[in-house]
Amino acid sequence: MSGKRLKRQVIKKKLFTKNRLVILNEDTFEEIFSLKLTLMNVFVVATLGAIIIIFVTTFIIAFTPLREYIPGYSSSKLKKEATELALKSDSLSEALQKNEAYIASIRKVLTDNVDYAHISKDSIKAGNTSDLSKLNLSPTDQEKKLREEVAHEDKYNLFEQASPKVSTVLFAPVKGHITEGYSAKNKHFAVDIALAKNTPVKSVANGTVIFADWTPTNGNVAILRHNDGLLSVYKHCESLTVDQGDTVRTGEVIGIAGSTGEQSTGIHLHFELWKEGYPIDPTQFIAFE
Repeated sequence: MSGKRLKRQVIKKKLFTKNRLVILNEDTFEEIFSLKLTLMNVFVVATLGAIIIIFVTTFIIAFTPLREYIPGYSSSKLKKEATELALKSDSLSEALQKNEAYIASIRKVLTDNVDYAHISKDSIKAGNTSDLSKLNLSPTDQEKKLREEVAHEDKYNLFEQASPKVSTVLFAPVKGHITEGYSAKNKHFAVDIALAKNTPVKSVANGTVIFADWTPTNGNVAILRHNDGLLSVYKHCESLTVDQGDTVRTGEVIGIAGSTGEQSTGIHLHFELWKEGYPIDPTQFIAFE
């Protein structure tokens, strides 16, 4: 125990023994500066200095723009640009998907490659009609009286205002005899109208020309996009008077009827109507004859 105590006393004496740090002139040995120090003072000062340096360095790295010069540390500007590019790439990918879907629908219109709905008779189950026979469907006296009043008013009302049943009224592109009608079963999603040469072909409604060019099988073809997802297609035109991107009005001439294309069988117009990518019968909306 005495040995350990002796060592402690020696270490304590070395730590707290006062020493003098003297700076002398090398030529004259004149004392320029002197300072009394102990090893404990030196240790404390060195420790405090190291702590201050670490604190200042951490502050500079964390809260000043100097951190951007550290290798491997990304700048705030770079992060902002990366975020903006990521958002733009997502928007572009979404727009690209929409354009691809739109182009695919246009391709189906041009090639008549359309899948129409098939209804299986086996999947249609007959309903239970036994309960219907028990219902009394004969009109009451009040209903009979109301029907008589309505019939009497309609009979003598000369100024009855009729309201349209559809929101879109389509103009007939041409007037003529239909040589081949719409048939989903035979994949003929159009009507063919026989015409005289140089008959003007007109737009069925206001719209924008999204395709106007010559094709090997269908001759000059024009496709117009209208409101409510409606497309009108005009094939086998001898010439076109509109270009892609033009805006046309209802009844405006877009082409001249003729006999063009490999599949053309005389002077006629091959007219199609499409609603949101599906073909519809044009004769349900337009009177061609």
